[in-house]
Amino acid sequence: MAPCCGPRMVMTGGEISDKVPGFLFWVETPAGKVPHISTSLTYNDHFGACMARWGINRMGYIVPPGCYAIGMPSPDSPVIVTANYKMSYDLIRSVLSGSNVWLLVLETFGVNVWCAAGKGTFGTDELVKRINKTALNKVVNHRQLLLPILGAPGVSAHEVTKRTGFSVRYSAIRAHDLPEFLNNGMVTTPAMRKISFTTYERLLLVPVEIILAMKSSVLISAVVFLTTLLANGYYAAILMVLAYLGAVLTGVVVVPILLPWIPCRSFSLKGTLAGIAWSTLFYFCAHGSTWSMTTTAAAFLALPAICAFHALNFTGCTTFTSRSGVKKEMRLGIPIMGSAIIVSVILLTIGRFL
Repeated sequence: MAPCCGPRMVMTGGEISDKVPGFLFWVETPAGKVPHISTSLTYNDHFGACMARWGINRMGYIVPPGCYAIGMPSPDSPVIVTANYKMSYDLIRSVLSGSNVWLLVLETFGVNVWCAAGKGTFGTDELVKRINKTALNKVVNHRQLLLPILGAPGVSAHEVTKRTGFSVRYSAIRAHDLPEFLNNGMVTTPAMRKISFTTYERLLLVPVEIILAMKSSVLISAVVFLTTLLANGYYAAILMVLAYLGAVLTGVVVVPILLPWIPCRSFSLKGTLAGIAWSTLFYFCAHGSTWSMTTTAAAFLALPAICAFHALNFTGCTTFTSRSGVKKEMRLGIPIMGSAIIVSVILLTIGRFL
């Protein structure tokens, strides 16, 4: 009997699964059949990513967890670990064109590596579970896993080694650096450890933030419009809704775009400053000189608070906030924002009867 020298390709069409994006054929290994996946992204892949950016089917944008083959991997080929968020999966497989690797996909419930590491789903237990479930020790001869650096907060490397025999090695922050990492003897350069958050990268996050904000803003706008319509008439109702939506968009769009240039480290303060700028602009555009003192004061209290709240939400998208820091800022900022809104409502009510 000839010795088994590596995986064997099996191309039985009836076994092809539509659940695996980029599926080409099965690869036979000592641990069973592993899906071989394409490194070329299709129109549907790009369209799905675009929809996810806009929050459409965002939490359903997943791939099945498990072991995948890219290129023509052998038992000695590297094992790269990622999350089952399809955008992460697609990015990894597309940049690995021309490489021969195994891809171990963890069950993170459609959350990217960094966020899943913070939540614990890209973590020690899931990694150990996936190694055992895929019988990875039979797929490869070596005992080394290559994890993204941003997955480090969720993984206890020594615990993984103790429970599976596989050692953990961190490769790079960005998927685009993986080919260079693999081709240069798996050396992580200083540049591979440096994370960026450019204007373009921030803009990519804005669409889903808009969708999330609009879900509540539609209802709030309706309440604001009807309340103001009954109290002050149609024209005032339109102005109130425009002022409110402008504050929301300032916090959701303007603050992320201008993030590095707005003074202060605190996101709520950045939002407040941007909100004051919006309040001033709206004041002049809406002929604020004709407003009463109570209306003017209410506007300059409520609009910056609304903007600050949405700017604070953006902390979950950034690369330089900590969980403890965000919690502290929320404890300090949200009561102040809430108080500003309450005082503005009181001022408007008083102004109605003066």
